[in-house]
Amino acid sequence: MSAYHESVDKLDEKTLNTSRALNSLKEEIEAVDWYNQRIDVSADQELKNIMAHNRDEEIEHACMLIEWLRRNMDKWDDELRTYLFTDGPITELEDLATGDGEAKKDSSLNIGDLK
Repeated sequence: MSAYHESVDKLDEKTLNTSRALNSLKEEIEAVDWYNQRIDVSADQELKNIMAHNRDEEIEHACMLIEWLRRNMDKWDDELRTYLFTDGPITELEDLATGDGEAKKDSSLNIGDLK
């Protein structure tokens, strides 16, 4: 089964590369999950250590792909800047980034206060 939803011959190189990166990212994330589950159930500490090393390599690969997407696909840069390396409730970050959070926090301002 093809990973493409449109005719490949109609897709430009940028779209093909983006699809490659997104599919690779899915595969890396899936591998992280698989290793993490195996680490959780293994009783052999040496094997756990090896699998943890492998899992961490997959995380590195996923991060490299995310950085490639940030540099090469619209919107990734903006969204990553909004959500990564922040504190506080993740679901409130969009409101804070767009300024909506400030209005919600201080609703005591009146028209007269703007003078």
